[in-house]
Amino acid sequence: MSKILFVMTGADFWTLADGTKHPTGFWAEEAVAPYRAFKAAGHEIVVATPGGTVPVVDRGSLTAEANGGQDKADEIRNGLDAMTELRHPVRLADVDLDDYAAVFCPGGHGPMEDLAVDAVSGKLLTDALASGKPLGVVCHGPAALLAATKEDGSNAFAGYRVAAFTNVEESQAGLADKAEWLLETRLSDAGVAVQVGEPWVPNVVVDRNLVTGQNPASSAPLAAELLTRLG
Repeated sequence: MSKILFVMTGADFWTLADGTKHPTGFWAEEAVAPYRAFKAAGHEIVVATPGGTVPVVDRGSLTAEANGGQDKADEIRNGLDAMTELRHPVRLADVDLDDYAAVFCPGGHGPMEDLAVDAVSGKLLTDALASGKPLGVVCHGPAALLAATKEDGSNAFAGYRVAAFTNVEESQAGLADKAEWLLETRLSDAGVAVQVGEPWVPNVVVDRNLVTGQNPASSAPLAAELLTRLG
């Protein structure tokens, strides 16, 4: 049994362009689906957040509309209740990467608020990339890649192909016009090659040890890909 580190947002809001704080957190499916897959395969999960803050779920991710029906919403909610590790996170600053076989970062708009500018998280992801260990990031989780800067100021993920929540999806979700910045655009500006797939359809991109997914629907197939790399 190996340990997998979940790098998660500690934010419960996302600051919009006009200064409004939009309630958010992490997206439930993006944590629950990989968690279930990793636990079923016998792996141990450790959750880490900035400052050891208990992560907050985006309430919108628990609705029937967001999950394609009430049955799936109930399933996700039950899965979330089973994630006891969420209630006892460690501080990102205390993480020893050598203790983990893989690193995974779920999304939700929360990472746009904190992980995108968190130097500790950025260094951890940079080190995970350099280590060759499987590194999985999904949906808005790739916002955390923006904080992964080298000494010369360039991004550690520049030149890598990734999937991430697209500008089209942000527009269809109704928040693009209100956002201070858009994830796809900011990643592209940092030299990261965003591979845009169809909106809301699973899209997993593999580049060396980096495995990324575009949206919530990509969470389960991303986890399956990570598991093949863990053996």
